[in-house]
Amino acid sequence: MSTAAAVDALSRAEAQVRATLFSKLSYDIALTISGDASATTFRSITTVEFTAESATSSFIDLAAASVESIELNGSPVETSAFNGSRVQLSSITAGVNRLVVVAECEYQHTGVGLHRVVDPVDGNIYMYTHFEPFDAHKVFACFDQPDLKATVTMHISAPADWEVVSNYPVTGDATTADVRTRDFGTTPVISTYLVAFVAGPFHGEHSEHNGIPLGVYCRRSLAQHLDADEIFALTKAGLDFYTEYFACPYPFAKYDQMLVPEFNMGAMENPGCVTFNEVYIFRSKVTDNVKARRANTLLHEMAHMWFGDLVTMKWWDDLWLNESFATYMAHLASFEVTRFKNAWVDFATAMKNWALRQDQLPSTHPIAADMVD
Repeated sequence: MSTAAAVDALSRAEAQVRATLFSKLSYDIALTISGDASATTFRSITTVEFTAESATSSFIDLAAASVESIELNGSPVETSAFNGSRVQLSSITAGVNRLVVVAECEYQHTGVGLHRVVDPVDGNIYMYTHFEPFDAHKVFACFDQPDLKATVTMHISAPADWEVVSNYPVTGDATTADVRTRDFGTTPVISTYLVAFVAGPFHGEHSEHNGIPLGVYCRRSLAQHLDADEIFALTKAGLDFYTEYFACPYPFAKYDQMLVPEFNMGAMENPGCVTFNEVYIFRSKVTDNVKARRANTLLHEMAHMWFGDLVTMKWWDDLWLNESFATYMAHLASFEVTRFKNAWVDFATAMKNWALRQDQLPSTHPIAADMVD
């Protein structure tokens, strides 16, 4: 069944209602992605288990080119329940429910959902996800709001010679012909916007710190410029600092940092699979100030592992606190445990002055925005 996409938005009021209805969520996601640059869609099979307080009707978010089948608690649901951005569920029962949705979802070229890039240097294909704030449902069916956290288990079938990295380590894999299917470990409860994976013929370098596996990845055509040793040194110093400062061990199973092409922002704090803009791969000599900015970004995303990932805002009204706290912690960590001792001077002369200028413009807005959708 194929349908034109409906208006793809979620209101705060709708999210608040769903948060009262459902609990104990889990997602099992099976994706099949191709190395064929002409392919426009990929297969997505989502199995969602959730507990409902009582019998009710609601909806789950999904943006897809087509839906093949929908099954709720063993009974088929008409594919007409899918309107292009949602699947309406009219017979949710009290207690545990099991929903299975089989869909064809679309590769994206705008930096959200599952973004696909062809490397102009060697023709290799690279893919990565970006789901903040409301784009996880472009890849799998989900209740796409930050306060409905769930455990997530990924299974990704991709070309056998590709690297595939997700939030948690690989627990098993099988290869048939030229396709390798990797099963990833089940995450602790996380928000849908933090689910992530990266796939392609990446170049990777690896280390370890206090039992935490570390990785840094980039396109093969940029491997000669990857200064992994400095990135690992900053990573290890940051992990030690935050573990002591928060009096809480690093809360996830590994820490991979992925430098990906055509990224829309500086970086994104996906737990265990942090994505970074390739601007942080230095293709020539750069100043210490440029390196300090990279260190600050690295430590900003790492701070989110605790405040933003382990502890998460209920709705997007509180994004200001999520980001402001990570910015504060990144400057503090830079000053305390790296060689970039001008961190607070840089903050005062650059970021604070910029903020003061912005606050004088007609476009200024409240710190806590009223995010209705």
